[in-house]
Amino acid sequence: METTRHFVATVYAVSEGSVALHEHDKLDMWLPAGGHVDRDELPHEAALRETREELGMTVDLVAPREAIESETVRSIPQPQHFLLEDINVHENGEVGHQHVDFVFYGEAPSRDIDPGPGEQPAADWTWFTAADLADRRDEIPADVVEIGRRAIETVSGR
Repeated sequence: METTRHFVATVYAVSEGSVALHEHDKLDMWLPAGGHVDRDELPHEAALRETREELGMTVDLVAPREAIESETVRSIPQPQHFLLEDINVHENGEVGHQHVDFVFYGEAPSRDIDPGPGEQPAADWTWFTAADLADRRDEIPADVVEIGRRAIETVSGR
């Protein structure tokens, strides 16, 4: 069986020491904003677009950028993490689908969530402190807890 892979971008939006997560209606797990990178997008552009669509806000990405430039090269904002995620695992252990995830941190201008049309409603989103994440380890995936904690620490330390 061939494994299909898609590029996705994720943003851990942080405001006032908390990170925004929602219980994803299709995957039935707590996740930050994010989605597929369109063919004409760069990863950081997809991250910003997904955050605008899902949270109704523009975040300030906390993304390092190299100082490498030439006539044919320019540096773009780098994700904080670059992950390979198994999405569809069959009973025999074979992986049918994976996401190659560019994970960014973003400083949110407020906690006012106003999703765009067709997105999960604002009531589905919750702001979690690092302590909240630790308290809900049994419900929230371990990687989301760890990255959420790191995002809060990084953005709050700016």
